[in-house]
Amino acid sequence: MPYSIQPPYSPAAERYERMQYRKVGVSGLRLPAISLGTWHNFGDDTPLMKQRELLRHAFDLGIIHFDLANGYGPPQGSTEKNVGRILAEDFAGLRKELLISTKAGYPFVPGPNGTGGTRKNILDSLDISLESLRLDYVDIFYSHRFDPETPIEETASALDEAVRSGRARYVGISSYSAARTQQMAQELRRLGTPLLIHQPSYSMLNRWIEQGSPSLLETTEQEGVGVIAFSALAQGLLTNKYLHGIPEGSRATQGKTLREGMLSEENLDRIRSLNAIAERRGQTLAQMALTWALRDPRITSLLIGASRTEQLDDVVASLEGPELTAAELEEIDQYAQDGGLNMWAASSEA
Repeated sequence: MPYSIQPPYSPAAERYERMQYRKVGVSGLRLPAISLGTWHNFGDDTPLMKQRELLRHAFDLGIIHFDLANGYGPPQGSTEKNVGRILAEDFAGLRKELLISTKAGYPFVPGPNGTGGTRKNILDSLDISLESLRLDYVDIFYSHRFDPETPIEETASALDEAVRSGRARYVGISSYSAARTQQMAQELRRLGTPLLIHQPSYSMLNRWIEQGSPSLLETTEQEGVGVIAFSALAQGLLTNKYLHGIPEGSRATQGKTLREGMLSEENLDRIRSLNAIAERRGQTLAQMALTWALRDPRITSLLIGASRTEQLDDVVASLEGPELTAAELEEIDQYAQDGGLNMWAASSEA
C-alpha cells in the first residue's frame, strides 16, 4: 500500500511529560496509563498514511505501548504487516523505547491446528507475527483466549518457550476467568516464567472483572499480575457519539463490534445520565469513563483505539482531570451497570 514520502519522524521531546506510567503487577515493568490498540483502523481498509499519523501522534503523547493480535485486519493478518512497515520506516531507532504486544489463540491458520492454545499454534503464530512485524521479539505475548480443548499446561509451556527462546520478553493472557487465571499463573510460576499481565474487557457497562468470589481483580492482585483493560469506552458507547442517535458510518452501522441489543434504550438512558455527570465535572463522557476505569490501582493501563489524532488528545487529557469523589462514584454506580456488552463471556467463563 504506497504512500507519499514524508520527512523523517522526529518524536516530541516532551513525550514523557504528559503521560502517567504504572507498574505492571509485581514486576518492574511500567506501561503508560493509556495504551494504543490496533483492533480497528490499522487494516488494509485504512490508508497507511493515516495509520502512521496515529502511531506517531500516540508516541508523541507518551503512549509507548502498541497492542496487536495475529488476526487483526481486515484482511486477517494485515494489521501486523502494516504496523510492521511503519515500525521499520518510522520507529527504527526507537525500538528500545517501545512496548509491542501481540496475541495468538483465535482461528488464524487454515486447518485443524491453526487455532487454540496448542504449543504448535501458539509458537507458529508467534513466528508469523514476528515476520509480519519485522521484529526479532515482542515485549508481551498473549494467549488470546482460554482453550478448553488444550491442557492449560501445554499453553503455559508454549508461553514459557516464547520467553526462553528470546521471541518474547513477557507473557500474558486475555479474557481468562479468575479460576483459569490462577491456574495459568501458578503453572507459569512453576516453569519459571511469571505471568505478567491479564487483558480483559472492562468498562462502566461491563464490570465482570469485579464480580465473583474471588473476582478476577482479586485474583490478579493475589498473583501479582497486572491488568490492561480493553473496550473501556464500550466500543464507542461511552462517548458522545450515540447521545443523539446512531450516526452514519459508526460501528453500529458497519456491523463490526456493536451487536444487536447493545444500543438498547436502557443503555442509551444510562449513557445520557453518565454524560450529565461528566458535564458537571467539566469532562467529556469518554474522559470520565477512562478516569473511572483507572480509579482502581490494580488497573495498570487502558487499551484505547482511535481513528483520529484528536481522539488521542481527548483520551490523554482525561489523565489531567480531577479524581472522582465518593459522592460522584456513588452516583455513577446507579448507571454503571451491566449492559450486555461482554462479547468475550464464553472465554472468560470457561
